[in-house]
Amino acid sequence: MKVLMVNGSSHIHGTTMRALEEMISVFSAEGVETEVIQLGAAPIADCMQCNKCGELGRCVIDDGVNAFVEKAKTADGFVFATPTYYAHPSGRLLAFLDRAFYSGGHVFRFKPGASVVVARRGGTVASYDVVNKYFGISQMPIASSTYWNNVFGMVPEDAPHDDEGLQTMRNLARHMIWMMRCFEAGKNAGVPYPDTENMAFTCFIREEE
Repeated sequence: MKVLMVNGSSHIHGTTMRALEEMISVFSAEGVETEVIQLGAAPIADCMQCNKCGELGRCVIDDGVNAFVEKAKTADGFVFATPTYYAHPSGRLLAFLDRAFYSGGHVFRFKPGASVVVARRGGTVASYDVVNKYFGISQMPIASSTYWNNVFGMVPEDAPHDDEGLQTMRNLARHMIWMMRCFEAGKNAGVPYPDTENMAFTCFIREEE
């Protein structure tokens, strides 16, 4: 089994990565492979709504999103982690996820997703809510923990003082492992995926008849 993790912080060894490392320690102990995609400080283009991905099967902008979607095809679970800026996730993470889910959303279906947020003090719950919305629209089971998935700290050295935050990260990893194993067992037992409908597309702006 493999979990793809996206670090939406520009600091690849910052507090957000420290939270992910706590999860990685549990995944590794249970034999689950992990790979961290570091978004870093490089600019990431926003979605232009050009809809070319519908024709090409990939985003027209080549800055790591397409490579991530390709890896996502064989991943069993996902963790998207972000620092909190003005009570909101990082812009680079949202731009990355907008394009990844719009151009390749089908590869995430029926795979568990988890959001992880980090802050010096406030705004984590709002940020947590924003990232979870990607799962809710993509038929992804949302992985939870024993508290909201956040860790507090200004710098990585602060994180170990947040005992409950790191405990939450470890429990989140354990819950994801349980979910992925249950899904694998269901697949092996022949339990089919839901036959979901997708033809209705309601628009409330009507032309006069």
